[in-house]
Amino acid sequence: MAANRYAASTDVPADRSRSEIERTLERYDATSFAYGWEGSRALIGFRIGARQYRYLLPLPDRNADEFRYTPARGYERSASDQKQAWEQACRQRWRALALVVKANLEAVEAGILTVEQAFLGATMLPSGATVQEWLEPQIAETYRTGQMPALLPGLPALTEGGNDAN
Repeated sequence: MAANRYAASTDVPADRSRSEIERTLERYDATSFAYGWEGSRALIGFRIGARQYRYLLPLPDRNADEFRYTPARGYERSASDQKQAWEQACRQRWRALALVVKANLEAVEAGILTVEQAFLGATMLPSGATVQEWLEPQIAETYRTGQMPALLPGLPALTEGGNDAN
């Protein structure tokens, strides 16, 4: 794990970071909060106003070499040291997520962003996907082809000068 990562050496347990996220959301008028995990990922979900938001938090692989071996010399760690290194990486990720949520809500409070702007990527769509999950493949395709999608489906795309491409 990189030593320059935010909260790389934090002692704050993951459950305390989750509780901090929940309390922060309550302070900023969230009306619901959920947390869960499955395999190597955790999630938080919440509602502010009429919209629901979700963050997936990828958790480190317990069996990764970064936990099995020491970073400096590559010596194999004991099983307890491997577990301790993995738990440290989990604590770091939860602290980072707490920072993201708090920073976004502070930006809303300061009038820099609206709630919708601050959490746009995490906004849940009726399909269950987030805006980020829905939009990323479309952005990748636009960059791959160099073509912007039509603003009005069914009409030909416009060139940069505003003229029809055909």
